[in-house]
Amino acid sequence: MKRYVYYCLICVCIGMTAACKNPHTQQNTDSPTQAGTTGNSSAHTVFPAPDIPSVITTPNERRIYLTTHYWDNFDFTDTLLLNNRDITEQGFVNLISLLSDGVSSSEEINQSFDNLCTRMENHPYARKLFMRLFDDYLYNPNSPLYNEPLYLTYLERMQKSPAIDEATKSTMAFKQKLISRNQPGTLASDFTYYLPNGKAGTLRRTPAKNGKLLLVFYDPECPGCHKIMQEMLHDTALTEAVQKKRLTVLAVYTEGNTKAWQKDLPSLPSGWIIGTDREAIKLHALYDLKAMPSLYLLDGNKKVVLKDAPYSRIRTKLQLQ
Repeated sequence: MKRYVYYCLICVCIGMTAACKNPHTQQNTDSPTQAGTTGNSSAHTVFPAPDIPSVITTPNERRIYLTTHYWDNFDFTDTLLLNNRDITEQGFVNLISLLSDGVSSSEEINQSFDNLCTRMENHPYARKLFMRLFDDYLYNPNSPLYNEPLYLTYLERMQKSPAIDEATKSTMAFKQKLISRNQPGTLASDFTYYLPNGKAGTLRRTPAKNGKLLLVFYDPECPGCHKIMQEMLHDTALTEAVQKKRLTVLAVYTEGNTKAWQKDLPSLPSGWIIGTDREAIKLHALYDLKAMPSLYLLDGNKKVVLKDAPYSRIRTKLQLQ
């Protein structure tokens, strides 16, 4: 079914080509969302996909041509086109969906991103818009297209851009370093935490019962944390797994409000190991904590199995019933 949907998406994207060749296409009358943008007139009502040569016949070759030449007919100086989310943003989403198929090679992804970045980077308004799209869709953990490997490819490409200032490149380099840490299959960064009684422990020395450790970075003052934490607290399957020693849960408070942390302690299960890192993780950038709670599933050797994963995915991996 997934493969069927995937090829349907390719067909839809390819079909855009013929549609936007119609000279009678209705003119886009959307107004730019930013004052001072140019008044270029856009006649596009669908994404201006590239023409795929008829000599390219196999689905895989057509997909590669499409992703590589995806932006060839897109006018990055046309603010009306850029501000039309149904075309520009949806077009971006469609491309990311194609490149996230697990089939696209690193070379294909590099070429596709290079094509986009080369075309948008010299146009300030387009550059700002597409950089936001990359951040929103690939780096936001709440995005359905959240994809760190693709985001790392983007960061690497943009650090080579002559249009980006050194301060922005420095920020990108820091993100790249941070994201590269604690990838699945690698050893999780060790850190020291302190229990409510002041006793110190380390991640490395924390026993992983049954070879499984759920690492939870949380903040009781974070509104977004509350729903997920409550789901975990009321999950009887998770509680049973902890009680029957099939799993270790280590919950670490990473912020600086000690009173808020201590006040919240009674709400957490007695079977969990609860600690605070006294802000060391953020200070030393050991983990990429861009959203709370941040959940990591580790094995008995403290290697990362799942990184910053949704709780639903954690449950599935743990086979909680």
